[in-house]
Amino acid sequence: MVEEHPTPQSEGLAAPAAPAGPPAGQFAVDTSALSTVYANFCRVTGTPEELVLDFGLNTQMTPVPTEPVKLTHRLVLNFYTAKRLLGALHLAVQAHENQYGILETDIQKRLRINPAQAIGRR
Repeated sequence: MVEEHPTPQSEGLAAPAAPAGPPAGQFAVDTSALSTVYANFCRVTGTPEELVLDFGLNTQMTPVPTEPVKLTHRLVLNFYTAKRLLGALHLAVQAHENQYGILETDIQKRLRINPAQAIGRR
């Protein structure tokens, strides 16, 4: 069910002026065709002109030769865009770690940490 909310026009009020565009340094975006997927695996390859990121779902903690990682999405970037993405990801991870603690990417080290110790280290 869609709720209808009164708008300034429906109440006889003047509508506020629409902004002329996005704030300086930002781009307007259209999210009408946006889809969301989950990936816990990324393979990075490329050419001298482009970087290729293949994303998929890894269901195993350690590689199993008989069960390949199913790749589901590919993103091809030029290196300028890749460098901007690298900076944005760095800032996002840094903010997360400042809030919640360092992310250990070595699964063997994570498995050795006792959950009670991990809580005490925050």
